[in-house]
Amino acid sequence: MFTAIARRYDLNNTLLSFGLHHRWKKLAASCVPETARGRALDVGAGTADLALLLASRMGTGGRVLATDLNEAMLREGRRKVIALGHAGAIACLRTNAEHLGFSDHTFHAVTAGFCIRNVGNLMNAFAEIRRVLKPGGRFVCLEFSRPVYGWLRALYDWYSFRLLPWIGTRVAHDTTGVYEYLPASIRTFPNQEGLKAMLLKAGFSQVDYRNLSGGIVAIHVAIK
Repeated sequence: MFTAIARRYDLNNTLLSFGLHHRWKKLAASCVPETARGRALDVGAGTADLALLLASRMGTGGRVLATDLNEAMLREGRRKVIALGHAGAIACLRTNAEHLGFSDHTFHAVTAGFCIRNVGNLMNAFAEIRRVLKPGGRFVCLEFSRPVYGWLRALYDWYSFRLLPWIGTRVAHDTTGVYEYLPASIRTFPNQEGLKAMLLKAGFSQVDYRNLSGGIVAIHVAIK
């Protein structure tokens, strides 16, 4: 599904979020401490928006690995990384979130932006993320969540299940059903407290979250 929409993914994100996804990602990146010669991993990096924001927070000589299971999405990310002159600081690699393949205690920070709800086994992914983090490192998860107001939930459901598939299909020329899958995946994903409980169960010592746009999106910060 994501291969089919990769070329128009950035355009669709901007249209469907009314441009808010840029602000959400900047806020998520700001949760990562600035680190001299830091090492960061972006899981489910897609077209590398979040990885590009992380690069400046890793300091001179820092490195960011942008990983995704989908090669077509990574290809778009590589184009952006090269075009913006960050090829020396960001590498795009094809990796499964449930089997990251990096050594223990490798990264100062791990991020995931709108990826985690697409993972088959969340606990496996959280265990892997915690494993590759350095002690004291943090995992920043930006993901769709549950609006905190009843009227907003009703409006959001109407938008997600009616308007979003209509716009997404016409802009991306998608015939695979990805824009019907996306709202369904949001509906079945744990809410703010549910995701916090899973991260604590995975062994993180402290988990806090912040709601954005009335809880449509939340940022969870988990510390190892």
